[in-house]
Amino acid sequence: MRFPVEIVRRTREAVGPNFILIFRLSMLDLVPEGSTWEEVVQLAKAVEAAGATIINTGIGWHEARVPTIGAMVPRGAYSWVTKRMKGEVNIPLITTNRINTPDIGEAILARGDADMVSMARPLLADPEFVLKAAQKRSDEINTCIACNQACLDHVFEQKRATCLVNPRACYETELTFQKAAISKRIAVVGGGAAGLAFASYAAERGHQVTLFEAAHELGGQLNLAKQVPGKEEFFETLRYFGRRLELANVDVKLNTRASAEELKTYEEIVLATGVLPRQPEIPGMDHPKVISYPDLLSGRKKAGAKVAIIGAGGIGFDVAEFLVAEGEKPDIGVYLRAWGVDEKEGPRGGLQTSPETPQPGRTVFLCQRKSDRMGASLGKTTGWIHRATLKANKVKMIGGVTYDRIDDQGLWIREGAKGELRCLEVDSVINCSGQLSQRELVEPLKSAGIPVHLIGGADLATELDAKRAIRQGAELAAKI
Repeated sequence: MRFPVEIVRRTREAVGPNFILIFRLSMLDLVPEGSTWEEVVQLAKAVEAAGATIINTGIGWHEARVPTIGAMVPRGAYSWVTKRMKGEVNIPLITTNRINTPDIGEAILARGDADMVSMARPLLADPEFVLKAAQKRSDEINTCIACNQACLDHVFEQKRATCLVNPRACYETELTFQKAAISKRIAVVGGGAAGLAFASYAAERGHQVTLFEAAHELGGQLNLAKQVPGKEEFFETLRYFGRRLELANVDVKLNTRASAEELKTYEEIVLATGVLPRQPEIPGMDHPKVISYPDLLSGRKKAGAKVAIIGAGGIGFDVAEFLVAEGEKPDIGVYLRAWGVDEKEGPRGGLQTSPETPQPGRTVFLCQRKSDRMGASLGKTTGWIHRATLKANKVKMIGGVTYDRIDDQGLWIREGAKGELRCLEVDSVINCSGQLSQRELVEPLKSAGIPVHLIGGADLATELDAKRAIRQGAELAAKI
């Protein structure tokens, strides 16, 4: 205790009585042999006595093997820890972790869990968060989706932090949106992440934008992603973009497949037509057992009790998590028990001796051709969580696979150096083996001499990435 207490005491002496000092106290270490609750309270009281004005709640150390801020963590999942400290000290308490909407913050305060709430990533997602909330414009807030892909992942890779849903974060002087000198008639084909970003920014600059979407709703691949456990926050992203399009007077045409002839009347064409699943050359890919990942995640088709997944990239992992948790809703209690977090005041570090082992909804095999570590391309700060989740749900991961065929018996594979043939006797085979860009409109438009811009999956289908798609759409809108 001496080190933090002396820092607070000496700082208070230096700044005088009226300077606000906030001390971030680890109230739940989530590491073996961490502090007991009695020790946490003892330190809190000592910090108060030393001169702290406010205590902020810290949850988990970087070494903790419990996710505490990722998207799979339910909103406001740790305010109960701060509430437990209420009455132990006489100074205000702040709670934190996965508080990303005004409603969540207000509910925590109304319950008396804390005196204040703390946010970090939500203010990267929308620097006007507080202003919009105060002005009753919460529907215009760009909600943090807790993906970590552009903030924490970038920091740990020695890159500049930014935000997946707000590409201007930390690029405010470089990515600017001045009013357009000339208002152009622009057609955007495709209402996925890239198309939504471009249409919003371009219309806000003063261009006359028409957005064509072949489906009955906007969102593209985001409509599939939002069905995956832990990615439900994409519902908020789609709500946000929908509101921006409305405010910017974008002419949205749903259930409309734009033709090259129709597009020729526009001054600029932006193709954000997205991707189609790649069909690998495996005998039996036309077997009734085979389901594409869009058909599965959209609910058009259902998988059986035993499933093999071809492809273990980001989409393969998403599909595996969807399959083992299908039908479950995010719940704080279920999450805490699954990761072994103790809500009582007993064990050191707040960890149970044995987490509650989930009962997987299916038997799942996750296969990849590469012999590298499974999930090597996943996010730096969240990849371990996805691997741990699948392991806890008894997903069998098989690398170095050669696919032989698919038939009534299942998926036949060869694995290992010897390449011995064996059958995964499954009811369903999910194809997650990559994507191909949809570009059928490019040639007829270019041959007519009309400027065409490709963004998102239509530009690059490899390792489909909403972060890249939204930034690409924003950057094009800034200069067109």
